Amino acid sequence: YSRDRLGLAAWLTDENNPLTARVAINRYWQMVFGRGLVRTSEDFGIQGELPTHPALLDWLSAEFVDSGWDLRHMLKIMVMSSTYRQSSYTSFEIMEQDPANTFYARSPSYRWPAEFIRDNFLAASGLLVKEIGGEPVKPYQPEGLWKELGGASNKLVKYEHDTLDALYRRSIYSFQRRFMPHPFMSNFDASSREICQVRRDMTNSPLQALTLMNDPQVIEASRILSERVLKASEDTSEQIELGYRLATGVTPTDRQVELLKAQFTEALKHFEQHQNEADSLLSIGEKPYDASLEKNRVAAMAMVANTIFNYDDSYTKR
Repeated sequence: YSRDRLGLAAWLTDENNPLTARVAINRYWQMVFGRGLVRTSEDFGIQGELPTHPALLDWLSAEFVDSGWDLRHMLKIMVMSSTYRQSSYTSFEIMEQDPANTFYARSPSYRWPAEFIRDNFLAASGLLVKEIGGEPVKPYQPEGLWKELGGASNKLVKYEHDTLDALYRRSIYSFQRRFMPHPFMSNFDASSREICQVRRDMTNSPLQALTLMNDPQVIEASRILSERVLKASEDTSEQIELGYRLATGVTPTDRQVELLKAQFTEALKHFEQHQNEADSLLSIGEKPYDASLEKNRVAAMAMVANTIFNYDDSYTKR
């Protein structure tokens, strides 16, 4: 091979070099199933773990090369397999025998990555801007974080969030500053980008619950989702069911609807007695409140929407 980047690319994709296809397939298997066939997806060397299903990894890698490196083809194979299409719910006996789901007796279940969680809230409410490409954007962030870091250019001393549609772009377009990542992303285990991180750790902390209950982006999405469902139907149960389906992709049980309806009734009564709290809730976020709707009902349904966003169905893959 030529001693330049073209030679390197030719060597990487040579059909006699099995490493590239295996690493790539393992990364996408990890994306779909939550963990790779080689668990240490960042290390295929002698210090990494052996594949749990070596024959499957070999076959998928060979198929990837034979298909002309067709990624769409490989993802279709994965998600249409009977392994992936199983239910994630299983018996206690199977859970006890295989707690890590090494043998794939059930479908994978894991928390979505940070970017997916934020984008899902925006999409459910109808706020998500699906435009492709463009400059980085700055979503909501607590004041003063960049000042504490110091030692930067004047342009990076103060963080000023964007306005209008830029606030609702997909998370992939969010402005990233090394050593001071966006707190929403950090709370859900996104990398600080100081080093390359192939596999994220999945933690469970009180900060995550506090973020989902109090972050301005989530509160605003809850409010807009409230307006969306109130416009779609006049029946409270139907409004709650629609909101739940938009946020989670599944239909709530009768018991869930009953509980959320009780919460709506209690919240409505509260806001009718505390008008200033309804005004305060509806003022969060840059998106203006739709004055054609009765504000107490919007505020009450926003509380229900925020509860739905805090259901694990809203941020867990099943």
